[in-house]
Amino acid sequence: MKLEKGRPESVEGRLEKEIRVYDLLDSLGIEYERVDHEAAETMEACLAIDEVLAPAVICKNLFLCNTQKTKFYLLMIREDKKFKTKEISHQINSARLSFATAEYMEKFLDITPGSVSVLGLMNDKEKNVQLLIDEDVLKEEYFGCHPCINTSSLRLRTKDVFGKFLEAVEHDYMTVVLSNREE
Repeated sequence: MKLEKGRPESVEGRLEKEIRVYDLLDSLGIEYERVDHEAAETMEACLAIDEVLAPAVICKNLFLCNTQKTKFYLLMIREDKKFKTKEISHQINSARLSFATAEYMEKFLDITPGSVSVLGLMNDKEKNVQLLIDEDVLKEEYFGCHPCINTSSLRLRTKDVFGKFLEAVEHDYMTVVLSNREE
């Protein structure tokens, strides 16, 4: 695996939704580095990719919803933290949270399980998904994510994504605090 600057030279064999990510990032003047790899479907499978993207913080991207399935959330937490429903629910004043189905993920973000990324918010034109970010993610200079497909990973400047990108796709975010404790 090799880290490459910017978009692939050839888009042959790549999905349209991946190309749309590169087009948007390029149009916004957001610099990024890319590594192509086999499908990364678990955090464990991402270890080698993480080494290539270092010093980027790697996030777990969890697609959640409330019990009534009327509110949807994309939660970004550091890979070394645990997701605790009670901890997040309290901070966002929501009843119990659970994982949303792949159907909603595709409907709102045009992403399939294993490819969840903040970059999918570019496809959420109706603003159905609220972005929640672990405060520790925002402290890092770089972070890594998929370009809406799990056969590539990007390293981006945190300030570019949570500034230029979110502004362009008209989404804001809510910062959440997650403990590091194992319970």
